Amino acid sequence: MSKANQPSIVLASASARRKELLAGLGLTFTVQPSVASEVVEEDVSPEEFVTILARRKARDVAFSLADNEDESYLVIGSDTVVVLDGEILGKPEHEEDAFRMLSGLQGRTHTVYTGLCVINTASGKEKAGFRATNVTMRELGAERIRRYIATGEPMDKAGAYGIQGYGALLVSNLEGDYFSVVGLPVSLVSDFLEEFGVKLL
Repeated sequence: MSKANQPSIVLASASARRKELLAGLGLTFTVQPSVASEVVEEDVSPEEFVTILARRKARDVAFSLADNEDESYLVIGSDTVVVLDGEILGKPEHEEDAFRMLSGLQGRTHTVYTGLCVINTASGKEKAGFRATNVTMRELGAERIRRYIATGEPMDKAGAYGIQGYGALLVSNLEGDYFSVVGLPVSLVSDFLEEFGVKLL
């Protein structure tokens, strides 16, 4: 597919981290955050959870763009959760919730799941999947956890930490895809986009 005929790429997320990662791939894209619900009522596995939400976010934005018949779009949706002992940890509701999460995570290994969905609005074709990464956090202690919470960084992050910021100081080991922990599995993005005719490398 020639660049002239390529669909416009749309990121269905308000996340500055996902925007930076996508821009780092040299892509030209616009941002249109999804307003879809992030509540999953059914009892599903973490990998199903993030895939459901990534697909829901991408479909929400794709549907809003579908009326524009003069142009086709590739919509990218993504969702990230932290899982410890089978419990899905989303964004903390308040500082005490962040303290609870971080107290549970310290000194232990947890898994970060990031779902990805790409939709072509012209054809309706979808591609969805996920990546899982094991992250081990250092022993922190209550005082250090409080200091981290005071930075404000944990409050909009799944699992109450961001590995690309001060949260990097909390992590002792990582097995898997670092970029998935940040919020976007860029190698999977590349694989999916290539299936839609967009070659990044």
